[in-house]
Amino acid sequence: MVKCNLSRLMGERRINISELARETGLNRSTVTLLYNDGAKRIDLEAIENICRFLNCEISDLLELKD
Repeated sequence: MVKCNLSRLMGERRINISELARETGLNRSTVTLLYNDGAKRIDLEAIENICRFLNCEISDLLELKD
């Protein structure tokens, strides 16, 4: 299973869902799904936008869990 660490990354940077959506141009519902680790599919452009905004690697955002 793939775990999304967006909530942790946002918490460390004190960024809320609305701010991330606004700054990345992503739909708020997309950010909310990722924040709550409930997304079944993720657009590569969304991952890129989030990683660029948070200045992190894809491996910081997503990790593979057993």
